[in-house]
Amino acid sequence: MSLLDFGPLIKYYRTQRGMTQKELADGICSIPHLSKIEHNSKEGNKETIALLLERLGIEIEDVAGKDEEIKALLDEFDNQMTFQIKSEAERVYSMLLELGSLIPFSSHIYTYELYKYRYMLFKGNDGEAEAQHELLRKHLKNFSRQERNLFDYFTSIHLMRQAKYHEADAILEKLDAEQAGGINIGEFLYHRAFAKGYTLQAGYAIHFGKKALQNFMEHHNFRRILHTLMLLGINYTHSNIYEEASSCFEHLIRNAELLNEKELLPYVYHNMGLLQKKMQNTELAIHYFEKSLSLQLEKEFNYLVTLNTLGETRFMAGDTSGAKKCFAEVSQLADRLESKKYLLLSTFYLMLEAEDPASFEYLESKVIPLLEEGKEHKDDLAHFYKLLAAYFTREGKFEQAVHYLNKMT
Repeated sequence: MSLLDFGPLIKYYRTQRGMTQKELADGICSIPHLSKIEHNSKEGNKETIALLLERLGIEIEDVAGKDEEIKALLDEFDNQMTFQIKSEAERVYSMLLELGSLIPFSSHIYTYELYKYRYMLFKGNDGEAEAQHELLRKHLKNFSRQERNLFDYFTSIHLMRQAKYHEADAILEKLDAEQAGGINIGEFLYHRAFAKGYTLQAGYAIHFGKKALQNFMEHHNFRRILHTLMLLGINYTHSNIYEEASSCFEHLIRNAELLNEKELLPYVYHNMGLLQKKMQNTELAIHYFEKSLSLQLEKEFNYLVTLNTLGETRFMAGDTSGAKKCFAEVSQLADRLESKKYLLLSTFYLMLEAEDPASFEYLESKVIPLLEEGKEHKDDLAHFYKLLAAYFTREGKFEQAVHYLNKMT
């Protein structure tokens, strides 16, 4: 490790400790001299470097030959996350942690911290990811262009985990326009498609999804192939392209069952159920929703969503007793999970099943405003607009009926 290599290390620790260049350089060297050392534009002498590191409280260890080892581990770490192999990602991360005291002395200090951020998101540790984001944000001015690209990209994933899809989409749009280097192209295309899907831009989601799928197939990234087929199937469904949606879900089910993807299968069955429901294949839809529920051992939010959709499907099929049973459980679960949306929905359906005359007033005054505020997909809202239009038509209130019919278009 040459004296030149200590520049980024000194800058990193000075920034982390909240020291100014003046505070660090005082009595050791001039501020311009320190600035040149930190930016690798000047190599300091051994005595100057030693004094700077001593003031920072750093003990130099022999890191000769470790730089390439660290780089190889970081490349493998990135690769395991890209291929969605959690156990291997954990193994490599443990190896990196063992080298933790040496990494700050390498030229990969920021890449390591950036990949830690990605790993926290990969593991779903949102609190840790938030703290890591703040740590990295303090070092933004020190990043290379490629490191800044990675930070922005991982931030977009972080935002999507917080359901801030429009903010994430804007970041990805900018990165795409700049043809950002350093980012895995397949992953980037997948997340572009993901953001577009959740901002209700199904056409763009399909466009980026198909490009991502081709990339993952070329690199034999089987788990990401499944994830992308799911994403495409959902967006084909929203676009009423039923044949393509069916093809995606059929491939998904066959391969997910073959690979025993237990975590993915409940969501595959749920979305196949939504497709069948939209195609008015009610019995098949119920079959897939029930399969999804049978695999969701923990009754958490995703279970709630599937259970509510099963209740709606049974209600539309005329199975009022089956629907009532679903919505009674939805109500209890929504209360426990503090989900206002599903508490309102279950209350409406239970009122409707009981032929409560106030049910449609409740739908119009409570349910619809919440769904519109949450920017629900037009297919979900159209169902309730249709119910209100039919109700007002029966009541002879044609102006209100036309109002909701217009909302359906």
